[in-house]
Amino acid sequence: MMKFFFILICSCISLLSFSQDTLGYKKNNDTTLLFDNKRVTLPEVFVRNNFDFKTLLKQIKEDTTFYKAFRNLHILNFTSYNDIKMMDKHDAVKASLFSKTKQYRVNGCRTMDVLEEQVTGDFYNSDHQYNYLTPELYAALFFTKGTVCGENNIVKGKIFSSSNKSGIDKHKEQLKMLFFNPGKKIPGIPFIGDKLDLYDEHAIKIYDYRLDIEEHNGQNCYVFSIKPKEDISESKKNSVVVDEMITWFDIKSLEVLARKYSLSYKAGVYDFDVSLEVELTKVGGLLVPKILRYKGNWDVVFKKRERAVFTATLFDFKNEEQKN
Repeated sequence: MMKFFFILICSCISLLSFSQDTLGYKKNNDTTLLFDNKRVTLPEVFVRNNFDFKTLLKQIKEDTTFYKAFRNLHILNFTSYNDIKMMDKHDAVKASLFSKTKQYRVNGCRTMDVLEEQVTGDFYNSDHQYNYLTPELYAALFFTKGTVCGENNIVKGKIFSSSNKSGIDKHKEQLKMLFFNPGKKIPGIPFIGDKLDLYDEHAIKIYDYRLDIEEHNGQNCYVFSIKPKEDISESKKNSVVVDEMITWFDIKSLEVLARKYSLSYKAGVYDFDVSLEVELTKVGGLLVPKILRYKGNWDVVFKKRERAVFTATLFDFKNEEQKN
């Protein structure tokens, strides 16, 4: 039970406000149309200009550029600032880590050096292992242990599946499914696996889907948002796990430029309220994540509640042959 939180901790978004009225088109000019039996709200200008929104929505649903951006980290040199804080119930810091790490990619293998590290509280135990699951998850995503060889950034044909895995390997695969394919059903998560699917027939009764155009960091983008219906009935509220998912896409390339999503749920034996925000950038023709922000509060039976915030800041990207 505890391990499946590897899937949940890393899922959502720094709780920043979002309003449809800020998207550049007034709500009373919008049009609602059907796509895959779902009602999708579009700005009136899309419809007026005969915009091929169905093709765009299909590409958005099948997007792999977000996953590709993280796969690109396996073939590059980069530096990272890692800021992890474990909080108490009064939102005071009780343990923390701030470090600067550098990944090297040489001859098809990657390694990592810790250039700086500052630790407070009981972040590590006496064996220098993590005392908390949140930093253990963070390390699995951003830290390289030992030497890792034979990796590439190919995503075509990659299918996530946990059916042939067990233990921690199974939970890591479930984490990948949630993180890189948000909104898809994930088998094996107690009570909520099916409720994570934002594209099935059950979801269309719970969520609103909206496609729009918005400026993000000075660049015009398509923005696709999924949020629970405002008039959702009390009986259906228990099926809501995804409180918000918003993705910004480059208008020309349709690459993901930013994504944020938040999840919360109470199931008796556990509860969680987590959020994640990811900003991406282009370096030498490759899309890569540059900032990841997380805030989360979760509890599971037989495990102490964890409240944490962390920020990963990645920079100084270089190709393998550019290492000094």
